[in-house]
Amino acid sequence: MKKHKGGGGASWMDTYGDMVTLLLCFFVLLYSMSTIDQQKWVQLVQSFNPDAIHEITENKGNNGQIADPTTPVDGDQSENNVTTQQQVDQALDQLYLDLQMYVAQQGAAENISVTKGGGYVFISFNDAVFFDGDSYVLRSDGEEVLDEVGEIIRKAAPAIDELRVLGHTAQGDPNKPNNPSTDRFLASNRATVVLVYLQEMNILDPARMISMGYGQFRPVAENDTREGRAKNRRVELIVTGLDIASTLGDGIEQYYTERGTQAPISAETRADGAAVG
Repeated sequence: MKKHKGGGGASWMDTYGDMVTLLLCFFVLLYSMSTIDQQKWVQLVQSFNPDAIHEITENKGNNGQIADPTTPVDGDQSENNVTTQQQVDQALDQLYLDLQMYVAQQGAAENISVTKGGGYVFISFNDAVFFDGDSYVLRSDGEEVLDEVGEIIRKAAPAIDELRVLGHTAQGDPNKPNNPSTDRFLASNRATVVLVYLQEMNILDPARMISMGYGQFRPVAENDTREGRAKNRRVELIVTGLDIASTLGDGIEQYYTERGTQAPISAETRADGAAVG
C-alpha cells in the first residue's frame, strides 16, 4: 500500500517570490540613493555603443553640460538653447555679420575691425574708442560703443563659451621699454574696465568673462611712428563658441573636471546682490 506524502510541494515558489521582491526593493533603494556621474556614464555608454556619443552630445544644453540620462528628452526645446554644433556656428556667423553691419553703419572701420576664424569672432578697438592717453577711465562715447556691441553679443550668448577682453599698450620710446609697473597696470586696468562694463550689462555669465593685460609685448605695428603706436594701443575682444562635440563640455566644465572639483552654481542662477567672496 502506497503512502501519500503531505501537501505543500510548491511552497518553494513562495519563498523564491519573496526573495525576488526583496532584491527588487533593495536595488530600488540603492538607485534612489545614488547619483549619476556624467563622465562615467558617457564612458559606459561608449563602451557598449561607440556611436551613441553623437546622440549624447546633441543633448547638451546652452550651459555645455551633458544631459542627465534619467531626464526625458522633450522635443519642444527653448529658443535660447543651443544643442548642436551647427547652431553654435550659425550663432557665431550671425554675430560676425551683426558686428560688421554695426561698424559699417557707424562709419567706424578706421577704429574698429571685426574678423572671424574657426570657432571665434575677433573685435579690435584702437585707443581712441574707449580711453584717453595714459588713462583707463572709460570715455562716455566709449560707453555708447560698448552698449551697442554688448547688445549684439547678448544675442549670441547661449552659443558662447568664453569672452576674453585683452588690453594692449604701445612702447612710448622705441629704444627703451616702458616702466613695467605702469605698462602692465595700464593694459590690465583698461581690459578690466571694459569687462566690468560688459558684465554690468548682464549679457553673459560672468564665469565666462576674462580680462587680460598684455602691455606693450604683443604689438601689431612698429612703435617708431605715431600711427604705429596708435595701432598698438588697443583693446580686443575674442568671443569663442561652445564645442558641443567635446565629451568634457565647455571651457568652464573642463576647468573643473581637470582639477577634480565641482563647478559652482552658474552666476545666471544666483540671486542678485549676492555677497562677493
